[in-house]
Amino acid sequence: MKRRPRFLSTSFLWALAALAAAAPAHAYIGPGAGFAFLSSFAVVFVTFLLAILSILIWPIRLVIRVIRRRGRSIAKTDVDRVVILGLDGLDPGLAKRWMDEGLLPNFSRLAERGSFRPLQSSWPSMSPVAWSSFATGNDASRHNVFDFLGRDAKNYLVDLSSVKITNPDRHIKIGKYRIPLGKPVIRLMQKSSTFWKVLGDHGIFSHILRVPITFPPVKFNGAVLSAMCVPDLKGTQGSFCFFTTDPSKVGKAISGERHLMERKGNEVRGFVPGPENSMTAGGGEMRVPWRAVIDDAKGEVHFHLPDQDFRLKVGSYSEWIRLTFKPGLGVKVRGMVRFRVQSLKPYVDIYLTPTNIDPESPAMPISQPLFYSVYLAKLFGPYATLGLAEDTWALNEKVIDEEAFLEQTWLIHEEREKQFFHALSRAKRGMVACVFDATDRIQHMFFRYMTDGHPANRGRDDVEKYRHTIRDLYVRMDELLGRTLAKCDDTRTVLLVMSDHGFTHFSRGMNLNTWLIENGYMALKNGDKTSGEWFQGVDWSKTRAYSFGLAGLYLNIKDREGQGIVEPKEAGALRREIADRMTGLMDEEKGIVAVNKAIPMEDLFDGPYKDNAPDVIVGFAKGYRQSWEAAVGQATESVFLDNVKNWSGDHCIDAREVPGVLFSSRRLAAADPAIMDVGPSVLDLFGIDTPRYMKGRSFYRARPEERDGGRSRRED
Repeated sequence: MKRRPRFLSTSFLWALAALAAAAPAHAYIGPGAGFAFLSSFAVVFVTFLLAILSILIWPIRLVIRVIRRRGRSIAKTDVDRVVILGLDGLDPGLAKRWMDEGLLPNFSRLAERGSFRPLQSSWPSMSPVAWSSFATGNDASRHNVFDFLGRDAKNYLVDLSSVKITNPDRHIKIGKYRIPLGKPVIRLMQKSSTFWKVLGDHGIFSHILRVPITFPPVKFNGAVLSAMCVPDLKGTQGSFCFFTTDPSKVGKAISGERHLMERKGNEVRGFVPGPENSMTAGGGEMRVPWRAVIDDAKGEVHFHLPDQDFRLKVGSYSEWIRLTFKPGLGVKVRGMVRFRVQSLKPYVDIYLTPTNIDPESPAMPISQPLFYSVYLAKLFGPYATLGLAEDTWALNEKVIDEEAFLEQTWLIHEEREKQFFHALSRAKRGMVACVFDATDRIQHMFFRYMTDGHPANRGRDDVEKYRHTIRDLYVRMDELLGRTLAKCDDTRTVLLVMSDHGFTHFSRGMNLNTWLIENGYMALKNGDKTSGEWFQGVDWSKTRAYSFGLAGLYLNIKDREGQGIVEPKEAGALRREIADRMTGLMDEEKGIVAVNKAIPMEDLFDGPYKDNAPDVIVGFAKGYRQSWEAAVGQATESVFLDNVKNWSGDHCIDAREVPGVLFSSRRLAAADPAIMDVGPSVLDLFGIDTPRYMKGRSFYRARPEERDGGRSRRED
C-alpha cells in the first residue's frame, strides 16, 4: 500500500469517522475532523492576491453582466420573490408528532395555508449528495457527488468528494523565501449547473446563504456565502485545540490537537495554530502565542495575545478573537478563534475552536462576489466560516460537554439568523435561500437521549436532563419560522421550508469490510482478520470488493483500480451477487434486520457520472449505519458493534426511511416531491422552463403519473 500524501492527515477521521472524518470512532465523514486538504500555504498566499484583484475589477464585470442581460425577459408570473428556509435534517415524523401536540403552531399554520409533504431525499441520503441534488435538480449520477469522500481508484487514496485543490508546482527563491508561480486551483467537483445560475441568467438575483457544497463559490448573478467543505485556516475540515495541565487528558486526538501545559504560579501559556508556512524552507506551522493569568478567586482568566487581551469566566465562550499570522514579505493571513475556559481546578483546561478563516479578510474565496463575506462581517461582526462550524468531534472526544456544544451551536445559529433576515429585508424580488445547521448537528449529537436503551447512554446520569433537547430544538425552529412568515406575508412571495433528509437513531455500526472478509470478497495479508485505517494490510491481489465512506462498497476492478482483479465484464454479476447476499442481512446478536436493501449502482443511476458511484449502495435499516472504523477503510473483528459515541443520530441509511420535509405556502400538485424537484419548482414559479439537463420536475404542476425512486427516483 502506498503511503498516503501529506495533505491527507491521519487525523482525517472526519468529524466523525464516517464521512466527515473517522477513525476508531470518528464522527461524520464529511464535515469536520481534521481532514487536511490544503497541502501548502501557497493556496492561501495566491488566492489572497487574487481576491484583491477580483475586488478591484468587480465593478467592470458587473457592467458587462448587465449589458449581457439587457433585453432578456421571462414570462409574467404572480411571484416576485421565493424564500427557501433550509432546516438541515428536519424530520417529517418528528415534525408531525409535535405539530399534532400543538408545539409547532407556525409549522401547522403554514401546512394549513399551503402544503406539507415528506420530501424524498437522495440516494445516498447524506448532506453533500442531497444538497447537490437540491442545487442542480439532478440525482448523484448527474452531479457527481456520491459521498463526503471520493477516491483515486489507482492508489486507493481518498479525498473530499466535492472539492479538489491543486497547488502551483513552480516557485522562485528570494533569499529564504519560496514564492509560488501560477495560481492554485480550487475546483468544485459538483457537476451540472445550479438553478440559481439559471435564475441569474434570466436577470433574477439570488442570495444563497450557507447552502452546502457551494465551496468554492461559483460566479453567477447573485451573492453566495459558502458552507460545507470550507476549510479552517489549517486546511482541515475542523481541528480543535485543547490545552490542559492534566497529563491524563493528553494523547491522540481524532480531529484536533491536545497539548500539555504547565502552570507556573498563576500563569499558563499556549498558542493558536495556523497554516503551514511553505514560503520559507522548513517554515513549519505558524502560531500565535498566548499567555493566560488565572484569577482563582474570581474564577476567570486574563488572556494576553500579541495585539490584544481579554478576560473570560470559567464556562464561557469568548467573542471571536481575530488573529494575524505572518509568513513573511509583508503578507498577513487572518483567522479567528473562540476560547473557552473549561475548568481551573484541579486542572486548567482551555478549549479553542478550529481557527476559522476571517470573513472580513478571507485568505481564500468563501463568497461570491468576494467582498460579500467582508460586507456581512462589516455589517454584523465576525461569524463562523468553517463548513462544519459546530464542533461535533470536540463533544465526541469529551473535550467539551453537552452544554458547551449547545451554546456554541446557538451562537453560530444566531449569526446566521442576522444574515438571513438582512437578506430578506433587502430582497423584495428574486430568491433568498438560507440553510440552518443546528437541526442537523443537535440531532446527530443528542438523538441518544430520546432513544431508550441506546448504547451511548450506559452509565450516564444525564438522560433525563437532555431528553427533550431535540423537541426544544423543533420548537425553536418553529419560532424562527414564525418570524420568517411575518416577513413573507405578501401574496407575491412563496415560502418553502425544507430539509435534505430526516433522522433516526444510530445504535449499531456495521463494518462492511469485515463482512466482505468473512464472505470471501476481501483478503488481508498474512491471514489477518483485522486491518489498519485506509486499507493498511489489505491483500489487493485477492480482494474483489472494499468499503470506505458511508455510502456502500466498491469493486476492485481490473484497469480501474490500481491493483484490480475483477474483470470488467464480470462486475455487473458480482455487484448483483453481493447486493443479493447483503439485502435483508440480520444482526444475529440482536435478532434485527440490519440492511433493508443493497442496490447495484446500475439499478439507481444512469447519468454520465454513474461510474464514479459506489458499486453497491447499502440501504441500512433504522438504527444501523456503516461503522466508524469501516468508514476509514478499516476492518475489525466483529461485523456489528455498538455505537457508544455522542454522535448517536444519523441518516446515512436506506433513503426511503429518512425523507426530509417540505412545507410550501403555495399548494403542491405532486404527491411525492423529491429534493431534486425544488430547483425546477422555483424556476416554474418565476415562469422559467426547466433546462433539459435537469431530471427534477416542478411539484406545482400535476403529473400524469407519480414517479418512484432510482434513475429518476427509482428504488424498487
